[in-house]
Amino acid sequence: MTDPVELTVELIRCPSVTPEEGGALVLLEKLLSDAGFECTRVDRGGIANLFARWGEKGHARSFGFNGHTDVVPVGDEAAWTMPPFGAEIRDGVMYGRGTTDMKSGVAAFAAAAVDFVRDTPPDGAVILAITGDEEGDAVDGTTALLDYMDSADERMSVCLVGEPTCPNTMGEMMKIGRRGSMTAWFTVTGVQGHSAYPHRAKNPLPAMARLMHDLASHELDQGTDHFDASTLAVVNIDTGNTATNVIPALCSGAVNIRFNDLHSGTSLSDWLRSEAQRVAEAYDIKVDIKIKISGESFLTPPGRLSDLVAQAVEAETGVRPEMSTTGGTSDARFVKNHCPVVEFGLVGRTMHQVDECVEVAQIVQLKAIYTRILRDYFA
Repeated sequence: MTDPVELTVELIRCPSVTPEEGGALVLLEKLLSDAGFECTRVDRGGIANLFARWGEKGHARSFGFNGHTDVVPVGDEAAWTMPPFGAEIRDGVMYGRGTTDMKSGVAAFAAAAVDFVRDTPPDGAVILAITGDEEGDAVDGTTALLDYMDSADERMSVCLVGEPTCPNTMGEMMKIGRRGSMTAWFTVTGVQGHSAYPHRAKNPLPAMARLMHDLASHELDQGTDHFDASTLAVVNIDTGNTATNVIPALCSGAVNIRFNDLHSGTSLSDWLRSEAQRVAEAYDIKVDIKIKISGESFLTPPGRLSDLVAQAVEAETGVRPEMSTTGGTSDARFVKNHCPVVEFGLVGRTMHQVDECVEVAQIVQLKAIYTRILRDYFA
């Protein structure tokens, strides 16, 4: 049997901080190749990615797993009470960067896949698409894998992303969609002047204050059947001005929007531009805007795939997972353009934190869940 705990330990000890591969994908490629998977490195833009398939190419039934081995920086290493890449286990808890997000998830689905195809070879294909660029810009990660799959005529019928999805207890939540995410940066340009003679200047600050207030106080919606209400947060206002007797010429600001399926990145971009134009005209001042859409909202409607995952989770944990669309973005936002996708993983309370950790028992439990999902899918 492939031990997902030991595999997690080995992966944690690979210092794969984005964009460094750190040895994690080399380790997985050997494990999977030895188990009969056909492995292809899909490196692009300095990012390492791994595609692995067991079974016939182009089979009508193929179950895919997606995950990442890159991790966020450790931050202040002196603040850690355990070595961030040590994978030390104390009182049934493993500590280290990536223990939660998400090397344990990758270890669990890799171990499940290896043992499943060895013990009960399915009539179909099992595919693992593992990236080293989820925590970074996500430009050359899962998207590169999907581009490769399109060019090589590889296909997943369905996919499970192994991100941590449970807020507090194992099994309580799975993701059937995600909100969209976008950021807008505004620059208001006026005319610098002496604060004692404001009529000789054109102050950008009142215009920025009005714009940020209007955006933040606007109700985007009240939510939908599967999504919470969309949110807009003001995340930055800055002039760089340290003098109290100078009216600055420039002021910048930024907002981040998490939006549901009532909106698109395009529709919200149009609204932001119209609001910026309205304020520019009202204050007779110049307002420039730059927008980045990180991902659109998406939903995999409850059905066969979500039921398959929910039933396996309940069978192994005794808990029926809530079907949720909460949280930030994940690489499922890319996979949804390829095939139906859901997400399930372990408890994510400590992800990105100092002394990130996971209960060892959860890793074993997660492998059992993924094994049951594979068995039931190919039954």
